[in-house]
Amino acid sequence: SAKDMKHRLGFLLQKSDSCDYSSSQGKKEKLSSSQRLSQEEVRKWADSLENLIHHDRGLAAFRAFLKSEYSEENIEFWVSCEDYKKTKSPAKLSPKARKIYDEFISVQATKEVNLDSCTREKTSHNMLEPTLSCFDEAQRKIFTLMEKDSYRRFLKSPYYLDLVSPPGAGCGPENCKRNHTHTLDCNSNIISQCA
Repeated sequence: SAKDMKHRLGFLLQKSDSCDYSSSQGKKEKLSSSQRLSQEEVRKWADSLENLIHHDRGLAAFRAFLKSEYSEENIEFWVSCEDYKKTKSPAKLSPKARKIYDEFISVQATKEVNLDSCTREKTSHNMLEPTLSCFDEAQRKIFTLMEKDSYRRFLKSPYYLDLVSPPGAGCGPENCKRNHTHTLDCNSNIISQCA
């Protein structure tokens, strides 16, 4: 559940803050250099929501943050729309579109996203003959909503600040000699566990 995830994340973040890396040491060694987060990459996430959600680790961190706020339906809808647009087979369009509509847009949707009635009606009309662009307007509205609201909160949250903090931040005096790459690796493990 989201509450369990929040508790787990809180525990993991506290653990990384205290720089107790003993249990993540093995995981750290398994990380390839392509999986490591650089400060530059993390800082780019603050430039735009697009930079954040088009980076696998950024998307995972943002998703974990939204789960902690019990509002992950917006990013799940956005990701579903991105996946839907990659559909190659015309025969799969209609069932995939129906699944997205039923899960996020219909009035009985289990993860209903916040859309104005006009956009909801237009999307509903698009369901008569689904195309690759049938969710474009709804996806744009949800992106804008996240950009103006939850993205700004994310940038002020520990989910982001712990990744972008200066070298040695949160470490005890005896552990502050650890290099910054190590801190990022530890936080990368937190994000990958949330993904």
